[in-house]
Amino acid sequence: MASKAALDFTKIYSSLGLGKQSVAQVQAFRKRAEDAKRALTLLKDQPTTVDFAHYESILKNKDVVNQAKKIINEFKPVSYDVAAQLKAIDAFEAKATEQAEATSAKIQAELKDLKATLKNIEDARPFDQLSVDDVVAARPEIAKTVEEMVKKGKWTTPGYDEKFGNLSAI
Repeated sequence: MASKAALDFTKIYSSLGLGKQSVAQVQAFRKRAEDAKRALTLLKDQPTTVDFAHYESILKNKDVVNQAKKIINEFKPVSYDVAAQLKAIDAFEAKATEQAEATSAKIQAELKDLKATLKNIEDARPFDQLSVDDVVAARPEIAKTVEEMVKKGKWTTPGYDEKFGNLSAI
């Protein structure tokens, strides 16, 4: 029990980068395992012997006690084939591993993109040092839009006055 208290599963989940579905599946599996351990402990604590002498002294009908004794002595526990359960556990483990690897690959790709974006931001010139030519080179559609507006005789930008007010009175 001491080792169980030392494990911080939330830290483990976050360090492995597991997705919500993987974490939920692992937590459900842990809950089922804990329930099974608890049930096993309860069953181990129960007495397994029957005091037939006690029942023979209480009951008048000795045949009932003899019949119960015979049934208990002839009882053979059923063995279960756990191969199916082990196969299901292996399949669950394989699926969880596959999902964890996919999540890890996705996070690595995002991290690579974020690092590239950060590098671009760090290497970019400040906004006040940009020229019109720099902006047009970066976004050629701006030049096309301006050319269209000049051809049509539009000298104002739609929505500018509403947002910033008309400064022509100054």
